[in-house]
Amino acid sequence: MAEAEAQIPAPQMRVLGQFVRDMSFENIMAQKGAPADVQPDIQVQVNLDAKKRTTEGQYESAIKLNVTSKAKDGDATLFVLEIDYAGIFQIENVAEDQLHPFLLIECPRMIFPFLRRVVSDVTRDGGFPPLNLENIDFLALYRNELARRQSEETPKADA
Repeated sequence: MAEAEAQIPAPQMRVLGQFVRDMSFENIMAQKGAPADVQPDIQVQVNLDAKKRTTEGQYESAIKLNVTSKAKDGDATLFVLEIDYAGIFQIENVAEDQLHPFLLIECPRMIFPFLRRVVSDVTRDGGFPPLNLENIDFLALYRNELARRQSEETPKADA
């Protein structure tokens, strides 16, 4: 049994490329002339997406962020950043039943530091202090999405 396990090739992943697919940044505070000393309240929404590419063994995994900054002492929006950041991966030796979690956990984990840098630069260049995103627990996101889908599929008993 140990010999059979030893002969199974280890999963391999290479990042072939990464890019900003789409991005929008609105400095609403500057447009409306809000005071510069406003304390921000940052809200971040994360969505993940993955798909197979036409080349054998290649996949695309994307992180989509929607970042909204509102004033803590009101509901004035300071800025809105929407970004779709993707990576192209060559993946080998991953079982078919493990591919979906691999694409939505491990691949985003690999490209997240680069996305964090883009977000920091864009917010700084947009006239705000650089926004340094906290680490994202992609495993927890994946599990929460599976639980949400399962609860939607479970038939509700009539009372």
